[in-house]
Amino acid sequence: MSGTIFEKGAGGISGRYIPENDFPDEKIDALAARKGEIGLPRIGEQDLIRHYVGLASKNYHIDKGMYPLGSCTMKYNPVVNEQIAGLGGFTGLHPAQDERDAQGALELMHNLESALCEITGMSAFSLQPVAGAHGELTGMMIARDYFRDRGEDRKVVIVPDSAHGTNPASVAICGFTPKTIASNEKGLIDPGILEKEIDGSTAVFMLTLPNTLGLFEREIARIVEIVHRAGALVYMDGANMNALLGIVRPGTIGIDIMHLNLHKTFATPHGGGGPGSGPVGVREHLADFLPVPRVIREEGGYSFRHVSDKTIGRVHSWYGNFNVFVKAYAYICSCGAEGLRAVSENAIINANYLMTLVSKWYDLKYPGPCMHEFVASGSNLKAYGVRTTDVAKRLLDYGLHAPTVYFPLIVEEALMIEPVETEKKETLDHFASVMEKISIEARENPQILHDAPVTAPVRRLDEAAAARCPDLCWTGPGGCGE
Repeated sequence: MSGTIFEKGAGGISGRYIPENDFPDEKIDALAARKGEIGLPRIGEQDLIRHYVGLASKNYHIDKGMYPLGSCTMKYNPVVNEQIAGLGGFTGLHPAQDERDAQGALELMHNLESALCEITGMSAFSLQPVAGAHGELTGMMIARDYFRDRGEDRKVVIVPDSAHGTNPASVAICGFTPKTIASNEKGLIDPGILEKEIDGSTAVFMLTLPNTLGLFEREIARIVEIVHRAGALVYMDGANMNALLGIVRPGTIGIDIMHLNLHKTFATPHGGGGPGSGPVGVREHLADFLPVPRVIREEGGYSFRHVSDKTIGRVHSWYGNFNVFVKAYAYICSCGAEGLRAVSENAIINANYLMTLVSKWYDLKYPGPCMHEFVASGSNLKAYGVRTTDVAKRLLDYGLHAPTVYFPLIVEEALMIEPVETEKKETLDHFASVMEKISIEARENPQILHDAPVTAPVRRLDEAAAARCPDLCWTGPGGCGE
């Protein structure tokens, strides 16, 4: 029997398995008392369980198969990290309890910050930001207050067109003006163009490294030198750090501010709205601007330091998403230095291997070599009336999740593919073979792609309408339409 839980529970069997309450009734204030039925479905426990198990079987997730969603690093994450984060000593904590009762948690946070400094070459980190975009915002706030403190009126932040899409928004929210510069024919920043665009009004050069094309900026040393010579700061969006672990330390090459995505690089499940974590790291001259409180180690143990003359203040109500810290710290400790480097090496090998296979059937504007991901294009299929969205829908019929599509915008009909380090060769070969089949179908029978998906629980959906009309929902009993 299909349908929503409300349809299944309409007029059905009540799920009452708890004995009647034999304690005296407590009086509820009339203003707080419910006036009518709550609108929950009436359904037996067995049918309830079967309904949600059935829904789970229809959902695509990382435990089900490859998830090549470019720029998102949808990799398999060790279950042991989930188990460690679920230990009672962690889950029983409350953020408001006395520091003396949470020494283990404070030590973990302190050690995690130290580990992130060692990995990135930065001088200090704040764990407060709870998402990558939140980390970007925090970094821009630090840059803003840094120049205010120096009495400099710098308002422009230069952002390459190969950067993450949230970067300009973070810039604007902090009162800066974003200024875009175009990539060159290789998909990289042209230092000559940057040198012409930067001047005394420039506060920050904000780049994603590796960029959203999956390419490492080969002229990064010259780029940093140009920015610093102009008195500006270099901000690095570190969301793609899974390509650099143990290979490149951003602080060593002169990055002033950066954020990391613990929920991508360091083994916390990504997607579904959270929880996330976007710690921000800075070099020494910016450490005093980090959010407070900060964890410090003193002779008597660990504590929070709540005062700093130049701090931007709090950016989160407490200290960040602690359960993410636990998973990330467990992952870093279990991998060690050699293991973290192997993570990036495997990510790079997988991406270049898959890029070589896919490029036989799809266009490749920027052939690489790439880092953790690459951007193919379905533009060569347009002659047959097939678009990238058709390719993405057809992948579902083969039991595979689609890559990121139509981003970055500088690639026509973009297919942004990130195989991640946890996928084995056989899985990559299978994905490539399916991409080949779809390319052949596009040429021989494009209608198959226009009709896709035909094997999914639901047929082709209108994503544009869903995005523009978020109030679309089921309006049966108890639904938001009542």
